[in-house]
Amino acid sequence: MAIINTLEAKTHFSRLMARAEAGEEVIIARAGVPSVRLVPVSEGEAAAGARVFGADPSVRLPLDSPFFEELPEDELAAWE
Repeated sequence: MAIINTLEAKTHFSRLMARAEAGEEVIIARAGVPSVRLVPVSEGEAAAGARVFGADPSVRLPLDSPFFEELPEDELAAWE
């Protein structure tokens, strides 16, 4: 496990990404206090063309879903 302060993390972010991708646990600290963990994205999370919707990760919407289309002018006006 590596604990890296913020300044060093900003300077060597690409290297830290590579270490995390290789399986090493990388913790980024602010003023010596651990703050965040750098972890690789799993293949399931990186699935192209779908987003996780809400709290249930099994519900997926394709990017071409009508959910992501812009609202018609009359509906948009009702929200304003």
